[in-house]
Amino acid sequence: MIPTAILINAFQQRFGCKGNPDSSEEFYIYAAPGRVNLIGEHTDYNGGFVFPGAVEQSIVAVLRPNGSNQIHAYAHDLDLQASFAIDDPDGPKPLHFRYIYGVVRELLSAGIEVKGFDVVYGGDVPLGAGMSSSAALECCFATALNDIYGQGRLDRMTLARIGQATEHKYVGVMCGIMDQFASMHGREGSLMRLDCRSGEFAYFPWHPQGYRLVLVNSCVKHELVGSPYNDRRMSCERVAQLAGVETLRDCSWQQLETLRPQLSDEDYRRARYVLGETDRVMAVCEALERDDYETVGQQMYLTHEGLRRDYEVSCDEIDFLVDEARRCGVTGSRIMGGGFGGCTINLVRDEVYDTFAAAVQERYSERFGVACQLIPVVIGDGARRITTDKQ
Repeated sequence: MIPTAILINAFQQRFGCKGNPDSSEEFYIYAAPGRVNLIGEHTDYNGGFVFPGAVEQSIVAVLRPNGSNQIHAYAHDLDLQASFAIDDPDGPKPLHFRYIYGVVRELLSAGIEVKGFDVVYGGDVPLGAGMSSSAALECCFATALNDIYGQGRLDRMTLARIGQATEHKYVGVMCGIMDQFASMHGREGSLMRLDCRSGEFAYFPWHPQGYRLVLVNSCVKHELVGSPYNDRRMSCERVAQLAGVETLRDCSWQQLETLRPQLSDEDYRRARYVLGETDRVMAVCEALERDDYETVGQQMYLTHEGLRRDYEVSCDEIDFLVDEARRCGVTGSRIMGGGFGGCTINLVRDEVYDTFAAAVQERYSERFGVACQLIPVVIGDGARRITTDKQ
């Protein structure tokens, strides 16, 4: 997490001090994390389960009410600033600040009487790595403003849905709920199984002694012709309709095999992946209850094979990273996120970590002429206020 002292100093330089700069009454400090998803990809729109965790990398905001209807915001990392009125029906034009505007407008709709404020914020959630920096930004502001102006009236799931609505209405991204859910509900030392249909969730222990969790960012993102995500979703919906169920969550293996003669090979393979991923999520839950990280790793590799061969959302660069992880003796590795680039998530034993880190960086650069990026991951807490004695 970015040191809060840096942001406090930037806030004081930009907006000045009203009193004692060391006083907790001078400003409020809030943080919300990015996330990883250990397993459970392309299951959300099939009514299934995801298995995310919040990470220590976070967005941190230092803010203070200013007694007006104006918001004055400065993004420290990006050196961007904007001012806009809360009651402006259009909001700011720069996309980055529409996340803040959207959260404010959604809180107002939920009955929270948000007023104007000054804010400086920044963070260390890597951009473009699939760790959901935008959800961290939304959840940081939703938590802060709900506390300051709503006395914490809205619960965490409601705040997560406010972040999701911000993406839908003010940014134009029709995302699911996982990213905001994980940023709001994260707990140090735990991953979470979220039922994307009911919204119910449960915590599972994450104590990987002797192992490290690390992302490897391929630093590429392929844009494919057509609508690859929509195509896959339509495949799943066709199979569910034939099976007479609302989503593939309720389709059994027996039903799928019975329907196989009526399905195209592509639709069958898409559905086979989704049913298999549901089983793998449950296998990982059981394994974590007994601290069996070798089984967790095996399921991660199986997920990648399904995403590579059945769901066909991988690419040469990602496949290379996973194959290299296997060659180096990494316990588990798979593509993380929607696909066609981005990151792999890797469960690595301590004794092979240095060898893996050196080999994957050297061989990836040789093969593709691009440097990959290793991002260590520690599972941390969700959105929260930071008190001055913890700075």
